Amino acid sequence: MKILFLACLSPKTGNHTTAERIRSHIESAGHTCELRDAADFQSPAEVANLISRNPPFEAALAIHLFRAGRLLLDIQVPFGVIFGGTDINEDVKVEKKRVVMEQVLLKARFAVAFTDKLKEEAELFLLSQSSKIYVQPQGIRSEVTENFCWTDFLRSSGLSSEPVDELRVFLLVCGLRRVKDPLYLLHVFSEWHCENPLNVLVIIGPKWCQAKRLILCLQLRWRHLFKAGVFLAQERSQQELHAAMKRCSAVVNSSVSEGMSAAILEAMDLGVPVLARDIPGNAAVVQHEFTGLLYSSPQEFVHQSQRLLSDPALRERVVRNGKLYVEECHGLKQERETYQQLVNTLL
Repeated sequence: MKILFLACLSPKTGNHTTAERIRSHIESAGHTCELRDAADFQSPAEVANLISRNPPFEAALAIHLFRAGRLLLDIQVPFGVIFGGTDINEDVKVEKKRVVMEQVLLKARFAVAFTDKLKEEAELFLLSQSSKIYVQPQGIRSEVTENFCWTDFLRSSGLSSEPVDELRVFLLVCGLRRVKDPLYLLHVFSEWHCENPLNVLVIIGPKWCQAKRLILCLQLRWRHLFKAGVFLAQERSQQELHAAMKRCSAVVNSSVSEGMSAAILEAMDLGVPVLARDIPGNAAVVQHEFTGLLYSSPQEFVHQSQRLLSDPALRERVVRNGKLYVEECHGLKQERETYQQLVNTLL
């Protein structure tokens, strides 16, 4: 079967990684799956025209009900959708988007939510048949490059402290988007750094075009922030990012909304403690003081960070349990089987 797969494919993002992984699951079952960036299409009519070309596509799949799913409304072949997170957590609050997403969900053969909470939210805010929504957590695979120099990485990010091995580096992995809220911890972290210069925060992630205003804000404040222990790293390959994560003191999440953060799960898989903002998407995978630490304010972030640094037993416990959790609940085998079974319903 020939399948069209639409997703937001900005380079080096969680969405891109997830889409590539799911595509590989589908193709391993013998199907042809063509992955296309939803941003390349302006209307459902364009996708309908692509679907009908010779040889035609026989089915379709999309990640994100609004950004990609709306483009499937005019096609005449069966399709499935995968919730992205911001569609259910944020876009449902906008009436025009919500109406479109309801149409997509009603027409879809199936829908996939990464968590039970996301499924519950979809059932609450969208007109949907509960029986067509399946829960399948993201499968996680972490890969660390062998040719990675921690010192070079830090220096290229603007750190000149010597020796770098004494630094306690907190790594905030996120795209520069409003929903990721990368500015959330900057003020309190710079104050903490002034108390102890060994504590530094490095923000790393792709630069999103739609975040120009946010990037400008960062640039305007950056000269001061560099002196206050907060640094912006250039985006890296997935393997280099994982290598940096493995060397840091903790991986940080400060998002306003998450479907399921791959960076959090990758950190757990790599044996790195996680400090995550206490929002539903994060709380679904981070059990406080068991698989990671949650915080609900910048001040609480500092408190939990200090606990992590001063309590080896706490650190060892969340690292051990986090890795076990990923191995038990986010394996690639189950994810592969689920998507292969769901795609068969499109035949």
